[in-house]
Amino acid sequence: MWCFTSRKATIFTVERSHAGPVVLEFIKECFNGVFVSDFWYAYNVLSCAKQKCLVHLLRDLERVWKSKDSSGDWPKFCKKLKRLIRDAIRLRKRMDELDETTYHRRCKRIEKRLELIIEHKWSNKESRRLIKRLKRHQNEIFTFLSNPDVPFDNNFGERSIRGVVIMRKNSYNNRSDRGAKTQSVLMSVFFTLKQRGLNPVDTVKKALRIYIQTGKLPKLAEFSASLG
Repeated sequence: MWCFTSRKATIFTVERSHAGPVVLEFIKECFNGVFVSDFWYAYNVLSCAKQKCLVHLLRDLERVWKSKDSSGDWPKFCKKLKRLIRDAIRLRKRMDELDETTYHRRCKRIEKRLELIIEHKWSNKESRRLIKRLKRHQNEIFTFLSNPDVPFDNNFGERSIRGVVIMRKNSYNNRSDRGAKTQSVLMSVFFTLKQRGLNPVDTVKKALRIYIQTGKLPKLAEFSASLG
């Protein structure tokens, strides 16, 4: 199950693959926004601006403490990275309080601290693993600092897909390609209508009445406007 969501629309799709080609079907070259996601490799095919989920990064640090190698210089690495992430989030919250010059200077300082962490020669294998990730996505860690509309996590996307995944699991998954496509279309329509403040069931009924009368389904934007 894939979920591509914005503030005004959500698309669900059930695919046999969890790789990059699926992403390219939905995110085209004309996309000029910021793509917010976790660190899944499939999103690397995109050339647009990106923001990686910092909550996922913090969770990874916690997982290492609980079940992986936390010896050597891991405590120092973990402390520095956690502090950097939290300082960046706090700085973003003060965006409206600080004058532009001061804010940009502190953003540069945050980016420099990340650069120093990446350049340091860490010995712990988990530290080195995460350093590779940070180096690969260095320009995608703090995008949210320069764009007030970009969150530092992908919690909205995760919340959007959670209910759909639970529903599919309770119904014993999709048993055919047609069933998977039907669920994808219905969930996309219903979720998008709900995002726009419309009653999904009532709106679909009204759209079908228009279709029966005219032979054409109303466009979503026009139909939403007609409902006030």
